[in-house]
Parts: sequence; structure tokens; C-alpha cells
Amino acid sequence: MRSIAQVAHASEKLCKFEGILTANSKDMESILVFLGALSRLIPHPPNFTAMSAVALYGASKIPDKKRALLVPVLAMVLSDAIMEGMYRMGIWAFPGFHSGMWYVYGAFMVVAMIGFWIRAQFSYGRLAIGTLCASVSFFVITNFGVWLSGWYGYTMEGLVACYVAAIPFFRNQVIGDVLFVVLFFGGDRVLRQVALKKQSV
Repeated sequence: MRSIAQVAHASEKLCKFEGILTANSKDMESILVFLGALSRLIPHPPNFTAMSAVALYGASKIPDKKRALLVPVLAMVLSDAIMEGMYRMGIWAFPGFHSGMWYVYGAFMVVAMIGFWIRAQFSYGRLAIGTLCASVSFFVITNFGVWLSGWYGYTMEGLVACYVAAIPFFRNQVIGDVLFVVLFFGGDRVLRQVALKKQSV
């Protein structure tokens, strides 16, 4: 059985490690913005990006909630600006900035809020539920925005047709969200264990 002194010593090391993570939170924000933007710029199946994972992970780990909420927005703005520039140069197929982007930005802010729920009492069960909710909320919000644009007509039949047409994109969204969430949170767990082992030496 571990003594009180050993437990206290381990707790002190854990607090020190958490303090290091907090101090480096701005670096974490920059890395997350970069990774989120990069995942949208490299070739990928539609909706198969790290953006939801970036929003969930940032909201779960970045101490300042306002800054955490901005991480996915900044990643979107950065990648949209790059895509817009390449579109105007004739080397990208579609513009980065468009009328429906506000629904996309808002959807990722909702995903970040789901991350706050995960953070409140973290467990892998909550993470799994939150990841699924992130995929569903993004699907619902963004495709409602598509329907409001008038492409399918302002009828219930048009709304249903809009969501049915988006099902293949939803499949990619779910697969991408699960994969990148596993990579982000799994990688975080491995790095924490390695760092704690090094401190214990």
C-alpha cells in the first residue's frame, strides 16, 4: 500500500504537470488551429476532417473557455481565407467564403459547447456520446442552412430531400469525427503517461 507521503508526492507531480499544460495552452491553441485548417486543405473525402475533434479537444483541455470556443472558428477562418485566395487564382474548385459559412461556423461552436459538457465530468463514455452528438448537430445545423438557401424549395418535402441527400456526407462526418477524436484524445493520454513516467524517474 502506498504511504501518505508517496500519494502526496505523486499528486504534487501531477499538479506540476497540469500546470505545464496550462502554461502552454496558447501553443496548444495554435497547434489545434493549424491542424484543423490543414485537415480541410489536404485532399480528403467530403466532411472527413479533424475540425470536430479540434473543437471537442480544445473545449476539453484549454483552460479559458472563450479562447477554446474561438479555436474552431479561427481554424475555419484561416482555411477559408486560404481556399478563397486559391479560388481567385484559379487553383481551387470553390470559394472559401460563401453565404452558408455562418451555419458551418455556428455548428462548430456548438460542437465546442458539447466539448464543455465532456469536460465538466470527463469519462470515455461521455466522450463517445459527445462525439456522436457533435456529428449529429453538425449534420442538422449545416443542412438546415442549405435548406434555408432555397436549393430544395421551402417545403417539408424539400427539407426531407435536403437531409436525405446529405446522408453520404454524414457518414464521412461520423467516421472522420471518431477517427480524429481517438487520435487526439488517445494521443493526449499517451503523452501524459509518458510525461508522468519521466517525472517519476
